[in-house]
Amino acid sequence: MALRNVTGARCTICGKVVPAGPETTTCPHCGGILDIEYDYDYIRAEIAKKPLAERPDPTMWRYMEFLPVEGIGKRPRLRVGGSPLYLADALGRVLGIRELYIKDDGQNPTASLKDRASAMAVVKAEEAGRATIACSSTGNAASSLAGNAAAAGLSTFIFVPSRAPKGKVAQLMMFGATVILVEGSYEDTFRISAEAIDRWGWYNRNAAINPYLMEGKKTVSLEIAEQLGFKMPDYVAVSVGDGCTIGGVCKGFKDLYGAGLIDRLPRIISVQASGCCPINTAAAAGTMEWTPQPENTLADSIAVGVPRNPVKALRAISESNGVVVNVSDDEIMAAMRLLGANAGVFAEPAGAAGTAGVKKAVELGLIEKDASVVSIVTGNGLKDVNNAIRAAGEPMSIKPRMDALLEAFDAKGIKVPK
Repeated sequence: MALRNVTGARCTICGKVVPAGPETTTCPHCGGILDIEYDYDYIRAEIAKKPLAERPDPTMWRYMEFLPVEGIGKRPRLRVGGSPLYLADALGRVLGIRELYIKDDGQNPTASLKDRASAMAVVKAEEAGRATIACSSTGNAASSLAGNAAAAGLSTFIFVPSRAPKGKVAQLMMFGATVILVEGSYEDTFRISAEAIDRWGWYNRNAAINPYLMEGKKTVSLEIAEQLGFKMPDYVAVSVGDGCTIGGVCKGFKDLYGAGLIDRLPRIISVQASGCCPINTAAAAGTMEWTPQPENTLADSIAVGVPRNPVKALRAISESNGVVVNVSDDEIMAAMRLLGANAGVFAEPAGAAGTAGVKKAVELGLIEKDASVVSIVTGNGLKDVNNAIRAAGEPMSIKPRMDALLEAFDAKGIKVPK
């Protein structure tokens, strides 16, 4: 079935356009990653018929004209999207930013932004008539796929590095996925998953292979725009691993611009861990050529030494006149504390990396203090409780006596207000 809003899939390498079917993956001519392209005139006409403000659906599916799906019949059963955008005045003052917003995508069903991509994967798998979906992941994509697929009655095979946090593995097991822990790097995990997918013909949810996954991720940008009344912030900060999420964030704003709903793109702040930053290293050097790096960071979701979507990530930075910032694990943990204590948002390490990047960008003079900034929190802190405790510290432990409580307060230097 042809999609009325989609004109085709263009290769990011050779530029050739191919038909966009439910099982479209990489370019058949050169193997490059594809971009889904749209008929913006059609989108404008459809939105004019039914303005977004008149749509009661709070989920990502309210943006049907911007999505490559056959119709409104097939949708995942979980409520994906519609996450809050908080005006974080207190945190903004701490960071020295005039206007700071936090987009808390940790409130999706499996507690990460990756639900947006997995919801799209479930729809496309059903369109393709597949009953089994598979992927490799550092954790969040895996748990989001398992949850969304389970709700749709599909089976999943999930490959994750053995270093994945137990909270994410527990989600996978609870959702009934067949989980394979791979004793190796994310690159090793990706490779064996690709071999298994080819061998058994499962639907491929790997975002670097499947161009539709980015179309799901881009809905976070569509929501940010609508929540801000289509007045663009100066900057949008996002943590970067494989390159798929930042590519999706940029794609969403580009589609809005193409449809005439916004008048400019915000500048994207690309944040990577200093212990694993191949994309930012290439961007800072002004080249599209990147070099593999070790995966040395506690932020497991962005610990990707061999990114699978570097082209879209690097183009997102370039096309938005973006900013690149690398942050240490200590800076990430400090951002976790700042988000919790000043905004009431509990973020996992990778989820807090964007905010750590905003703080560092201000300190380095890379962005203006009078700027408006949206920082995307990509995952909830309950995903990685061990590192949350490591960041926040252990609580006081006392005997049930007032003198013990007073001694504990004194040891901590706590002055109780009267």
